[in-house]
Amino acid sequence: MKGKYIVSLAFLMLAGLFVNAQQTLASIKGKQLFGDLKARHIGPALMSGRINDMAVHPTNSRIIYAGSAGGGVWKSSDAGVSFNPIFDDYCQSIGSVALDPNDPDNTIYVGTGETWTRNSVSVGDGLYKSVDGGANWAKIGFENSERIANIIVNPENSKEIYVGVLGALWGDSEERGVFKTTDGGETWEKLLYINAKTGCADLAMDPKNPNVMYASMWEFRRTGWSFDSGGENSALYKTTDGGKTWNKIHNGFPEGKLGRLAIAIAPSNSNVLYTVIEAEKDERKGLYRSDDAGESWKQLNNDFGITVRPFYFSRIVVDPRDEDVVVKGGLFGSISRDGGKTFKNLGNMHADIHDIVFSIKDSDIMYVGTDGGVYRSWDGGNTMEIVQNMPLSQFYHISIDDAEPYNVYGGLQDNGSWWGPSSSPGGVEARDWNSLGFGDGFRVLKHPTKSIVYSEMQGAQNVWRIDTEKNLVKTIQPLPTEEKQKLRFNWNAPMAVSKNQPDRFYMGSQFLHKSEDMGETWEIISPDLTTNDPAKQNQEDSGGLSTDNSGAENHTTIFTIAESPLNENVIWVGTDDGNVQVTQDGGKTWTNTIANIQGLPQNTWCYHIEASTFDSGTAYAVFDGHTQNDKTPYAYKTTDYGKTWTNIITDDVYGFARNIQEDYVNPDLLFLGTEFGLYITMDGGKNWKKFTNNMPSVAVHFIDLHKGTNDLVMGTHGRGVIILDDISPLREINEEVLNTTLHFFDTQPTVIDETSTFSGNFGTETEFKGSSRSNNVRLTYFLKKRHTFGKMGMEIKNDQGKVVATIPPGKSKGVNIVEWNYKLKQPKIATGKTFSFGGFTAPQVPAGTYTAVMTKGKQTFEHNFELVYDSKSKLSVKDRDDKNGTTMKLYDMTQDLAFLVYEVDQLLASAEENRDKKTLAKLNELKETLVITTGDNYVGSAEPQLREKMANLYSKVAASYDAPTPDDLQNLMVISERFSQAREDFTKIKNKYLKKQTVELKSFEDFLKD
Repeated sequence: MKGKYIVSLAFLMLAGLFVNAQQTLASIKGKQLFGDLKARHIGPALMSGRINDMAVHPTNSRIIYAGSAGGGVWKSSDAGVSFNPIFDDYCQSIGSVALDPNDPDNTIYVGTGETWTRNSVSVGDGLYKSVDGGANWAKIGFENSERIANIIVNPENSKEIYVGVLGALWGDSEERGVFKTTDGGETWEKLLYINAKTGCADLAMDPKNPNVMYASMWEFRRTGWSFDSGGENSALYKTTDGGKTWNKIHNGFPEGKLGRLAIAIAPSNSNVLYTVIEAEKDERKGLYRSDDAGESWKQLNNDFGITVRPFYFSRIVVDPRDEDVVVKGGLFGSISRDGGKTFKNLGNMHADIHDIVFSIKDSDIMYVGTDGGVYRSWDGGNTMEIVQNMPLSQFYHISIDDAEPYNVYGGLQDNGSWWGPSSSPGGVEARDWNSLGFGDGFRVLKHPTKSIVYSEMQGAQNVWRIDTEKNLVKTIQPLPTEEKQKLRFNWNAPMAVSKNQPDRFYMGSQFLHKSEDMGETWEIISPDLTTNDPAKQNQEDSGGLSTDNSGAENHTTIFTIAESPLNENVIWVGTDDGNVQVTQDGGKTWTNTIANIQGLPQNTWCYHIEASTFDSGTAYAVFDGHTQNDKTPYAYKTTDYGKTWTNIITDDVYGFARNIQEDYVNPDLLFLGTEFGLYITMDGGKNWKKFTNNMPSVAVHFIDLHKGTNDLVMGTHGRGVIILDDISPLREINEEVLNTTLHFFDTQPTVIDETSTFSGNFGTETEFKGSSRSNNVRLTYFLKKRHTFGKMGMEIKNDQGKVVATIPPGKSKGVNIVEWNYKLKQPKIATGKTFSFGGFTAPQVPAGTYTAVMTKGKQTFEHNFELVYDSKSKLSVKDRDDKNGTTMKLYDMTQDLAFLVYEVDQLLASAEENRDKKTLAKLNELKETLVITTGDNYVGSAEPQLREKMANLYSKVAASYDAPTPDDLQNLMVISERFSQAREDFTKIKNKYLKKQTVELKSFEDFLKD
């Protein structure tokens, strides 16, 4: 027994040591560390983003799912009026969504990795399953699949699931083909595999016989400079024994190599099949139909709308009630009602149609997934309307300005370029966004001092200089200046604005172009800074069986430009073929530093260079190797102009990196944008933490940091603009702070918001509305451990030590944020028959120094902070004093009236009990002049009495930004005199009555506490 006691004591001692052990940046978890720091989303959603796959509930027509290209899985429970995200914690690139037909309310499968394989697609990381309707998810395999095209659950056996894996886009992979599980995903068997370059592009099951399946196998490969669709191994297969054996079904197919093929079965007649074939000969491409379950095929249609870009548009959908109604994805989407012989376009909507589903009850109701979100049709596809609340915009790049509130600028995949406010009264709405160009939008940059914005479309086909005040647009891209000169611009062509010379503007082709006059004239200030590899410059041959030279594969180009903010002669350039070039003399001489980076595979795309604001020789370089089938994150730092580079990535980071942002105050605080979200380090890269508070695992393509607000602004490729407000507390976090019981972070002076607006009240019921930045005081502190026992409270005191507010504090381990709206409590209002709406106003406290006093058990922590008035305000000190003095006079008077009415009511109750009719009559007569005693709050309104007049004047003065007007003061005098008379009248009645009866009355202080 004694031995057990000693062991237990030793265990408790060790446990105590563990609990009290020093916390380190390595040991603390990100969720605990970041605590209440929370991202906010501002969209936009008016142009939405690409949808890869859609699914409908088999028995409930109100439930629809949309799997987006980069913004996760969204669910509608109201027949497509609105959608909500259900997959934010996981990979946001979605290939396929499927419901278990035997348990559709609970069991959902999501295959990640977009399958419309353009150059900018994100990647997936496996197959996920939910058994509770999407509340929780578990990964059940295929971590290396990259792209999952189809998931099919046997309607006769939920444990039997088939998965079509398209596989890796940028290299060989063995995890391709058709797979099957018979135990609900515990184990998987590969049923159909061709080779490491050929994946399953489409999979279909006969609705009447689950042993009969069709699989489209597609040979394809993309590189950074080419795309190859098709080959000897592309084929359409059929099995009749649940996947044990497969046979090609090509009777009637074109001869030669095939490319991507789609497959669709008519649910009403499973003998009817449709496929769209990419073939060697143009005349043999198009729609084919079989009426004998694939035994033979006949070509029906070769229209452009059917054959265009098969790698991007390959989906066929058949009306579940009519085998002759077939819809094909495409540039505009095509629908046939005669079995595929003739087609017409779907109704007007965003171009690039990727998936279509019919309602289970009415085929006139259709849902369509496009590059611009989800559309609905109620008339069979003739007219379309967009779902307005899906913020799936896919930004390639963002930037910000110094306006108040600041604006965010950026370019979007297939949705042009835009700018909009970071905050807006009532929230950031669709109407707040403004267009700055069309096509695929990329870099959008505001001139530092003028109302000029630069924007571009793909491949620098157009570069616009836009005067946003005068609505003037000029095209300014650099052009060849010699007959044989051919400029190579990346599809995502780099632009940069100088921080040293505001009118200076850079662009990159294979050369660095510089303009000192906002693009009016250009000079080339470099030689070819790329590898100039001719093997990577044959874009006219790109596409494979279907030529696809859109400019997306332009290579051996400059991709990122960074002029040092400290020295205009130091310019960094990164190229898509792996060079990192620097000049220290404004472009006269250049040094390629790539050989100095150890551990980086050759020719890895330099995606971003960040020039430090602390030292002109310091820079960061981020490399993206995924176009070489390398998903390793790479980021390096140099402090000597690239002579040496240090790796700053650790095993904490998951997903290849695209962007890095250095803090302006603490050089060890860095923000890394990756394919799967945001990572933060506070020790220069020794330890990274993933930030997940309202931050999806979305591809973060670009990050900027606002110097005025300290907001971290992210352009994501699938969830629009996401902002992390005021990251300044992170600058102070170190291991000393981590081991302090409670640490208050510095609080910047808070500007009292005196603005008001009527915006944001109508017309947005079904729209996404981005949240605005809070105008409240943010009191931020770090707790070493969660507070669980004893009292913990926070009071706000003014500079005289008076308590003006009591706020419930956060008690969690890590960063806690408590907001205060710098207002007193609403005044206590006299009780009446109706509401007194004027009394709902809480008065603002005046500007000054305030103290937050935190009581934690027996310990007390204090933190001073400032409230200031807006420097743009024109109110004088006297105006302020008049406003605050009048407000508080009315505030106190309102509460005094409330106490008076309370006393009247107490005496009324007593007089009624004692049947003192004379006193009752006098009290009722008085009360009817103090408060409304009849009517209601709407149509039966009564004549306003003293309470209403007093409260309305109080609200008018307290809610105004301005000093009280002469009329306000005259009205106050009238009300004061009337109140004084009422008090005098009541005192007479009260004194006389209390001589006859005893009535227990609360004190004024106790009355206010209730």
